Amino acid sequence: MSDAVSRRTALSLLGAAGAALGAGGCVPRVPPGAGARTAVRATGAGAVARPGGRARVDALLERLTLEEKTALLHGAVDPAPLGQAGYVPGVPRLGIPPLRLADGPAGVRVRGPATALPAPVMLASAFDPALARAYGRVLGREGRALGQDVLLSPMANLIRTPYAGRNFETFAEDPRLTADLVAEVVRGIQDEGLIATVKHFALNNQEQGRDTVDVIADEQTLHETELRGFEAAVTAGAGSVMGAYNKVNGTYACESKPLLDELLRGRWGFDGWVMSDWQATHSTVAAVTAGLDMEMPAGTHFGDPLREAVRAGSVSEHAVDLAVRRVLSTMDRFGLLDGPPGPRPARDPAAGAALARRVAVAGAVLLRNEKAALPLAGAAARSLAVIGPTGQVPFVSGGGSAHVIPEPGRAASPLAAIRARAGQGAEVRYALGEDLYGRPLPGDLLAPAAALDDQGVDAGRDYRYEGAFTLPAADEWTLIVHYTGKRPDVRLDGEEVFPLRQGLAEHFAGGLLGAAPDGLTVRRRTLALAAGVHKLTVAAQGGDRGLRFRLRHTTRASRAADLAEAVRAAKAAHSVVLFAYEDATEGSDRTGLALPGGQPALIEAVAAANPRTTVVLNTSSSTVMPWLARTAAVLQMYYPGQEGAGATADVLFGDADPGGRLTQTFPAAEHATPVGGDPVRYPGVGGRQEYTEGVHVGHRWYDAQRVAPLFPFGHGLSYTTWQYEKLTVSPRGGGLRVEFTVRNTGHRAGTDVAQVYVGPSPDLTLDQPVRALAGYRRITLAPGRSQQVTVDLDARTLSSWDPVPHAWTVGTGRREVWVGRSSRELPLRAAAMVRAAGR
Repeated sequence: MSDAVSRRTALSLLGAAGAALGAGGCVPRVPPGAGARTAVRATGAGAVARPGGRARVDALLERLTLEEKTALLHGAVDPAPLGQAGYVPGVPRLGIPPLRLADGPAGVRVRGPATALPAPVMLASAFDPALARAYGRVLGREGRALGQDVLLSPMANLIRTPYAGRNFETFAEDPRLTADLVAEVVRGIQDEGLIATVKHFALNNQEQGRDTVDVIADEQTLHETELRGFEAAVTAGAGSVMGAYNKVNGTYACESKPLLDELLRGRWGFDGWVMSDWQATHSTVAAVTAGLDMEMPAGTHFGDPLREAVRAGSVSEHAVDLAVRRVLSTMDRFGLLDGPPGPRPARDPAAGAALARRVAVAGAVLLRNEKAALPLAGAAARSLAVIGPTGQVPFVSGGGSAHVIPEPGRAASPLAAIRARAGQGAEVRYALGEDLYGRPLPGDLLAPAAALDDQGVDAGRDYRYEGAFTLPAADEWTLIVHYTGKRPDVRLDGEEVFPLRQGLAEHFAGGLLGAAPDGLTVRRRTLALAAGVHKLTVAAQGGDRGLRFRLRHTTRASRAADLAEAVRAAKAAHSVVLFAYEDATEGSDRTGLALPGGQPALIEAVAAANPRTTVVLNTSSSTVMPWLARTAAVLQMYYPGQEGAGATADVLFGDADPGGRLTQTFPAAEHATPVGGDPVRYPGVGGRQEYTEGVHVGHRWYDAQRVAPLFPFGHGLSYTTWQYEKLTVSPRGGGLRVEFTVRNTGHRAGTDVAQVYVGPSPDLTLDQPVRALAGYRRITLAPGRSQQVTVDLDARTLSSWDPVPHAWTVGTGRREVWVGRSSRELPLRAAAMVRAAGR
């Protein structure tokens, strides 16, 4: 299992795949929605081909010139941009409209405002496929309303390492849960007439080295882990697939014939088109012949070079026609070839906001709750201290292509929501705790004096300051520049303080730290300064539109003052709600799993001053918590979208039961993860990364290695208590039927997620998980009520991928089944025989 496969072997292995993903009995029936265009027939599997579609596409192909064909296969500059990610020109003379493609895992990312939904990882925490369908429908309607035709969503890659910078954009470490939710988001998007693009195919599970890393995974590992979400998206009818940046078993994903042609189309039956990720195309001939249909965002390889390759005979025009056919056929499925487009639907901001709040409440995960510290009630609700920068500044979404800006004034601060919910009779104090945006430089610091805290530069003008300041003692400063337009050139002792960053890091600086509350772009840098004189120069250019900037700083003294203020506020209140953050973004991975900056020390100091401290985490992925034992409660809220403040208050005050459960294991220490201490697994050595954990991804690894996590997969507390009982497991239709009863034994209504795990087959010699998630059910019950739950495990759920016949093989024999509230809290256990079909 751990030996890396050869390139030749990998290419042959990838060519085979199995049957469509089985439902396994855990997905509730989701009613199909009506399509946004009458021409689209929206079904549970998404938009489907319409009568006469092939003839329409044939007729267009007959009339298209080679130049027109290739123009449909690559991005171009939009003559009327809406702020979207990509544009493909149409062919006006033939009535083929252009395509606009927007980023959109957590909302439609265009120039105008859109509903900022909670991050997909928070949606996943609800363990609710029907809610995922509704989430997708909001994305679909808004995308259509905002002038888009294609949404670059959902992301189906697994959370393989907690360091990955885009973990908040995807769903889970578990293949089964990911597949269920990806499928429903695709259906929801396409219910509304927008084309969904599942990404990033495949094995794009980290940002570090993503453009070049060669990811090595054997056949069984691929099929049982990473590929399941993509297969589910194809089964759901996804119109498009985005190829990944990285290599897979020796070949770039966007020119891998085994991935794109033999597996995706040949075995899974995908009939949409494959586009590259942005700048992820590396060739012309190899990419086209492998099955890549569209290069984004421009025509570096699929523009003139493709036409030249056809004329030279190295690419057949038939191959070009095939790619064009896939694009046009998908457009036809969605009614885009029906002549002049009809009116688009209007945005429904109220419906989007309601769904955003519903998801944020449903996905809130209560990790710890000692002595019923939550919900806040009585004295705890009347005397509160709110601490932390993200208590005052709403942390809406992560950075990168998933960052969404809601309508002005739409995203309230948690502090305002808590004050409103606590009511007029309550006293709610606030302390910053940590200064993210800096203080103005003291007026008497600089010689000559300068107003650098709010400096405007008119269009066409330049600004320059040269001065100095003296430090009486060595200090650690963080210099922070806020600006519009072109970044000012700030130099300290001749060194540029804010140089241009490499690659995406220059553009993607995070969802919180990259912009000030008033929208100005922010860059920061921490410097160790010696005692003595320091020379400061600032140069700024007004450009065509003018510029505004401010230069600020924090020091050791200011940071100590912020911490002291927070401690005073904590001592003066009955209870504390401390908001902590970690700002992840596309383009870079996390450098550690601890909270950044001075936050661990802040939590320690505040909790020491007031043991009734609740920590609210606005973080992207799992976090180590050396301060945990000092706290009363910990509430995981991820990036909760524009309605996150109200949702947080709902849970803190008990207006809603925390309904979320972890979709990723939280490790007890940095090294105690599936990739900890093994650079070959992450981030790779010499440009090569190996998935030597095999099928043991996420919680499966913790079970296989008998490693105790901080919080296990599926964990999440409730404000009520639960009892599981009366488990029976019986053979049914080639699979197993699992039946049990869940009882709310507490004094208030609540929500729980019942989880079913299955053990290995004694009859298979293949590597198998100790326990695999086989099904689940989200349940809401009034106090004292019970519900009988039935979860059917089909043959696919009970199967392993066998690399010898290149197929799914049912794991027969005595199979153990566990039922409970997390992967480590499984009070019910039973077994039943699984028999091969026909026996």
